[in-house]
Amino acid sequence: MGESGTGNFRCIGETQTSPVSSQSRSGNIPKISIIPLVFLIFYEVSGGPFGIEDSVKAAGPLLALIGFLVFPLIWSIPEALITAEMGTMFPENGGYVVWVASALGPYWGFQQGWMKWLSGVIDNALYPVMLLDYLVPAVPALAGGFPRVLSVLVLTFCLTYMNYRGMTIVGSVAVLLGTLSIVPFIIMGFVSIPKISPSRWFVSDLHNVNWNLYLNTLFWNLNYWDSISTLAGEVDNPRKTLPKALFFAVILVVLGYFFPLLIGTGAVPLNRNDWTDGYFSEIAKMIGGAWLMWWIQGAAALSNMGMFVAEMSSDSFQLLGMAERGMLPEFFGKRSRYGTPLVGILFSASGVVLLSWLSFQEIIAAENFLYCFGMILEFIAFIKLRIQKPTVSRPYKIPVGTFGSILMLIPPTLLILVVMSLATLKIMGISFIAMILGLMLQPCLMYVKKHHWLRFAVNPDLPPDPVSSETSADNETLIIPP
Repeated sequence: MGESGTGNFRCIGETQTSPVSSQSRSGNIPKISIIPLVFLIFYEVSGGPFGIEDSVKAAGPLLALIGFLVFPLIWSIPEALITAEMGTMFPENGGYVVWVASALGPYWGFQQGWMKWLSGVIDNALYPVMLLDYLVPAVPALAGGFPRVLSVLVLTFCLTYMNYRGMTIVGSVAVLLGTLSIVPFIIMGFVSIPKISPSRWFVSDLHNVNWNLYLNTLFWNLNYWDSISTLAGEVDNPRKTLPKALFFAVILVVLGYFFPLLIGTGAVPLNRNDWTDGYFSEIAKMIGGAWLMWWIQGAAALSNMGMFVAEMSSDSFQLLGMAERGMLPEFFGKRSRYGTPLVGILFSASGVVLLSWLSFQEIIAAENFLYCFGMILEFIAFIKLRIQKPTVSRPYKIPVGTFGSILMLIPPTLLILVVMSLATLKIMGISFIAMILGLMLQPCLMYVKKHHWLRFAVNPDLPPDPVSSETSADNETLIIPP
């Protein structure tokens, strides 16, 4: 079925297929410009400091502050650079699925899509949970029982509808929510100045560190830079816009974590057990009073809304991109009248509802484990394309050479192995079952395709695979910043 070669993934079993609708490239649907794209990346990765509290609980202020300065150098920047290079090399929906399929063949491309989609859906199940956790101090009834279940369902429906209405709305919402989420922490910083004691920043106890919680919290809060690649087909001039947006988003994310962490650890007496999901609202109350607490709680709600819509956009467009490449049945490529992937949105929303019963820490650990496997495939695909196809057009190219790129990936690869080794047996078991399902699902889909039980199609308007065409035109290196 053409699975053994590299770069032939567009032709897997293409007999008796028909084109997927090319509505996405008709020019009638507005594209995402750079400012909304920056905030979409911000929400794919971060959304603000909500959720970083457990780093202080796990390791104390000093290691938490060091972690959010050092971890971006080890993980975030390499992942963002790879996303910039590969995303401009393959500027279409599907993102990392297309990268891996081009380098390693369609079977592993499908496995990449399965693990990353499942990881994204698990991640998205967290945001309604976090939103409600921040509202519990004001509305105790949301702590559990029927009110909480109903709230999760209502939130999921409302935020899913935003995704259905179109990417321009999602982008505009991301800009608005991002601004409203950042402003209260700037205000809190000014209010906290008289109360800050720098000595609190240096408190540490290396004999009392929960390394599993610490590393999982850092990893979860600083990954998913590659998720924006699944929306590349919806971006205005992605070959130039994507690297610039990633550069500005890295700065925004790092500052959005480090500044509030400085305030929170420096302005209030330390009680590590208090540092858990939702604690920033309590810090705001101690620093500025009830008005600031309410503002932070509102910002948390808005932030979680933004993270939900950004993640769902990435997950649903990934499924659409896989359908356009013939990896999934044609109905996954169906678009609504707003240009959004209707079936992909419904599948992603269903997964969120089914997984929302997991605890905060279980959700983070499960998604991190699956995400690590996907990143290993991305690293392999990136290096293989660098070595075997050095002349293929790369509108943005990491300016350190192939050997330098390999060296750059050693620290994040070691980090992946550490994060995976710290997972509990329960999380390992769930993750391995999920991966085994993916290994079996792809041959089953190909069997269905071979017998024409479902229609599989390839979009004729997709850009040609640059690896197959061996084009090297316009092979110039852009250096960010612009």
